[in-house]
Amino acid sequence: MFQDRFILAACMSRYFLEIAYDGTNYNGWQTQPNGLGVQQVLNEKLSIVQQEKIETLGSSRTDTGVHASQTFAHFDCESDLDKLFMRKINFLLPKDISVKKIFEMKSNAHARFDAIERSYEYIFCYEKNPFLTQFSCFYPYKKLNPEVLNEYANLLLHHTDYAAFCKKRTNVKTTLCYIKRAEWKYDETKNTLTFFITANRFLRGMVRGIVATMILGGRGKLSIDGFKNLLNSTEPHKTDFSAPAQGLTLTQVKYPDGYFPKPILVL
Repeated sequence: MFQDRFILAACMSRYFLEIAYDGTNYNGWQTQPNGLGVQQVLNEKLSIVQQEKIETLGSSRTDTGVHASQTFAHFDCESDLDKLFMRKINFLLPKDISVKKIFEMKSNAHARFDAIERSYEYIFCYEKNPFLTQFSCFYPYKKLNPEVLNEYANLLLHHTDYAAFCKKRTNVKTTLCYIKRAEWKYDETKNTLTFFITANRFLRGMVRGIVATMILGGRGKLSIDGFKNLLNSTEPHKTDFSAPAQGLTLTQVKYPDGYFPKPILVL
């Protein structure tokens, strides 16, 4: 029996999918018992196309209602992917999930553990724009000063322990995160204010907690010293996690240079 399992494993091929999705109708990325996750839908449709049970593993977990313009997942399968695979999988997937590229990888390639950076954007829209409603937070109040907000954001670049910005009921082994970019920018053309953040990893609810808490600072309700004290604390009891999910998008998952071969299929 052991020998049979070894032969079966040796026949498996590992593939990476580059994926995008509108998270509005999903309870986050992960398959779960009490809600519909993007992963569950993807597994079901891949299993139909390949005519075998497929289980994906994602590069990042997004919360309910959060979007991804780029993320990755890997899966193993016995059967080869035919040249019509992209057409088939995107035909079966709902309109709010798409597979953009597929790579054939080495057997030890890992979508989650091999990723070295993740980037998110959180968008506030100052006007009611039906073309941005689903992917931004409508903010019909006094415009915030990006320079003031960036004073708060700059503190993130010199901090590593984000226990105060991690929601409860999570079993992570460490709350250390290394933030590479944290910046607010106003777009006059779109009348939007966007927060850009890049780090090696993120905790549950971390980006929305950071965003909403910095907004308190921008509105004059939390001082710089208060924000520093919150960063240095270990409890999220004073963190504001109220930033709506639809404003947040995972925009990039980065791997080491030269990690990917040429994609075997592209949308």
